[in-house]
Amino acid sequence: MNTEYRLYIYAFLSRVMSDMPDRHFIRDLKANNDLLDALGESSKRWLLENDEATLLEALNTDFTSLFILNTQPVEAFVLDAKNETLVGLQNPVMAFYFKHGFELNMDQTELMAPDHLSIELGFMQSLIYRNELVPQYDFMNEHLMMWVIPYMLGMQCMAQTPFYGDVCDFIVEFLVADYEYLQAECSDATQ
Repeated sequence: MNTEYRLYIYAFLSRVMSDMPDRHFIRDLKANNDLLDALGESSKRWLLENDEATLLEALNTDFTSLFILNTQPVEAFVLDAKNETLVGLQNPVMAFYFKHGFELNMDQTELMAPDHLSIELGFMQSLIYRNELVPQYDFMNEHLMMWVIPYMLGMQCMAQTPFYGDVCDFIVEFLVADYEYLQAECSDATQ
């Protein structure tokens, strides 16, 4: 997997998980044929066959249902039944960020948890940009692979739009492929 592709996909997925789509996002998505192809034929067809207003309403309703009302994409919420977010360096994800020089100002985001999937994907993008393979692998191993796959499989069953159904599937496939890529790269680096 090349670096540019990985950077782009992590940035895209971070945006997808951060908030409901707006008109600008929908226009950009509809204009990006390569991304539509990567997401899947059902999403591509659905996005191209429907007008912007229809898509905006359906996507916002589905996002709200999936990622706000049912359960938020927050590592602590998925792994711990208490639904608590630890603050500061008590939070294992925040401690990982700190250890690897990722400065996260929670005052600059509407996302209220440092272990929100959007932020975790953004952190991976940062590590890729800095070409830090071992921390990428460690973060995948210690965090993303522990909760995102089962979470996305559960959310996929609940998705009401082809887009979010395909996004859930795409995240699973992409993370598994990226994890295997990182395993191989880190293994080659130690030999």
